Amino acid sequence: MRTLPVCCLVVLLASAAPAQTESKASTAMPAVIPAFDASAIDASADPCADFFQYACGTWNKNNPLPGDHARWGRFDELQEHNQMVLRSILEKAARDPKRSPIEQKVGDYYYACMDEKAAETRGTSALEPMMKRIAEAKNPKALMAEISNLHRQGIRALFAFYPIQDFHDSRMMIANLDQGGLGMPDRDYYLKDDPKSLEIRSQYLAHVQKMLELAGEKPEEAAEDAKVVMKIETALAKAAMDRTQRRDPHSRDHRMSTRELATLAPGFDLPSYLSRTHAEIHGGANVGNPGFFKEINPLLSDIPLPQWKSYLRWHVVRATAPMLSKAFVDEDFRFNEHVLRGQKEPRPRWKRCVSFTDEDLGEALGELYVEKTFGAEGKQRTLAMVEALEKALKQDIQTLPWMTEATRQQALTKLAAIRNKIGYPDKWRDYSKLTITPGDALANSLHANEFEVQRQIAKIGKPVDRLEWSMTPPTVNAYYSPPRNEIVFPAGILQPPFYANTADDAVNFGGIGSVIGHELTHGFDDQGRKYDAEGNLRDWWTAEDAKGFEARAGCIADEYSGFVAVADVKLNGKLTLGENTADNGGIRIAYMALMDKIAGKDLPQIDGYKPEQRFFLSFAQLWCQNTSPEEARRRAIIDPHSPGRWRANGVLQNNSDFAKAFGCKAGQAMVREKACRVW
Repeated sequence: MRTLPVCCLVVLLASAAPAQTESKASTAMPAVIPAFDASAIDASADPCADFFQYACGTWNKNNPLPGDHARWGRFDELQEHNQMVLRSILEKAARDPKRSPIEQKVGDYYYACMDEKAAETRGTSALEPMMKRIAEAKNPKALMAEISNLHRQGIRALFAFYPIQDFHDSRMMIANLDQGGLGMPDRDYYLKDDPKSLEIRSQYLAHVQKMLELAGEKPEEAAEDAKVVMKIETALAKAAMDRTQRRDPHSRDHRMSTRELATLAPGFDLPSYLSRTHAEIHGGANVGNPGFFKEINPLLSDIPLPQWKSYLRWHVVRATAPMLSKAFVDEDFRFNEHVLRGQKEPRPRWKRCVSFTDEDLGEALGELYVEKTFGAEGKQRTLAMVEALEKALKQDIQTLPWMTEATRQQALTKLAAIRNKIGYPDKWRDYSKLTITPGDALANSLHANEFEVQRQIAKIGKPVDRLEWSMTPPTVNAYYSPPRNEIVFPAGILQPPFYANTADDAVNFGGIGSVIGHELTHGFDDQGRKYDAEGNLRDWWTAEDAKGFEARAGCIADEYSGFVAVADVKLNGKLTLGENTADNGGIRIAYMALMDKIAGKDLPQIDGYKPEQRFFLSFAQLWCQNTSPEEARRRAIIDPHSPGRWRANGVLQNNSDFAKAFGCKAGQAMVREKACRVW
């Protein structure tokens, strides 16, 4: 379950039947994933008409959606591989009598999670203290106190509270209050009136009712409470900013004093809330969306107290459902995975428990994962590629025809200041104060949530920890942080199909090279460009260059807005603008770095392809994927990334080096008449 982190401190002596049954298959490791897959190519397709089909057509045909996935692609293929590695680590840690303290924590957490019989026996007993406190709230002030208690256990009802870096002093962490409190993925699910949205809202009402019935309410009571939940959450959705607007950091930059917080929304009593969290706010906090609190404030008195209690009970059940009995787990799956995403069947319990362990004890498990899979040499190889990509981006910035010298120097200063984190943290997180209840998965999860909330609150008012990571080492992903001006590449992604020691340079630069280029470019996309070299929100652009950037970014936004996500749903080019900008810039600088690396070498064809062609095939094959229609629709609403087809074709239509490599001519689909380029 992921509300926040969890752990366990119990040595398992007796074995739970579900754990024993599933563990027998854990010794079978997944097949090696090829860095370059010639068999994935659909040679019958025209690369200049649809390169995604050419590069991925056979892979897509041979890799239909597994029943426990709503999307299946090369990322998922590697994630599945990593999950099996983690499973072998966890099952050993759960049984080894000579295990270390770290192995004991992760092993006991995993084993308790696997104990389905214990979850059935305990039922909802762990929720009773929370439900009792909600029931005993006598007035709105007591209700807000209980919301504070729920937040401390990772149950994010009504609004959100967490630390952020100060927008204008990136050296310091400050408190941040923001919109939140929804049970569905986005405000649009409550506000759109198309037939699909209406159907989903009907299903959501039924889902809330069913979950509350499982928690002990009578059907008639649960049905009424479901309507109350929908009414309150719809009001929260109407008050919330949409995702596209929130992409602009200026829309979330609202520093307020304690006095201003008190008058912003008196019903919330935000100063008292902050005091109860024991956060050192030093006279103020940032408010991500002041309008949200202003609009919801009257509802705290207008909506009867019993209805607010129904809303809170629902969020307790919703947040804890994945760790409850099978009936809760099945209903949680039915709506959140099957209805919303089109997934046909739940993931096996072991996969869920591996994920929960990674989410809740990520750096403890990550330390064991790194010992088994990733050495110091891997870190050095990746750093060398990062340096090659940074050199190419520097050359790109130095030669941009549309940028004036004043802005160019600022951009180069920012590039030089980017920090690189590769593989795993230099300092591992300390979980020693996190205690675990033997054999009780839900209690462990709630303990971990509280541990993580307190860890986050402790950051407020203190200097930023530059060594901290926001992804666990086994994660198949990477990120750039504008406030920290850093790129982070976990060990989980630094393997095939992204990188392989045995692969040629063209494949590695097309794979992990393009991903590195993508993350570097994020420092200069429509959001990243608004932060300076130190991570402060500061405009370092001349008016002329800002105008030039916006025009070029607008070209990309318009291009992707014309792409179809599924059926009648097109992509939101403004929501996906940052990722699309990074995709386009990333492959360009990765190709520059490759050309520099192989300059003057007469390299032979491999698998019938020249190095230039293998580079673009390697890039496109990262995005081979099949997706359910429901998941494609969901992602079109909430995901800032484009679907795989357009992450490949959308980029390559703008790239003259691609056209040259495959002999594509003007007028063909893969050659855009007015190519878009920012970086």
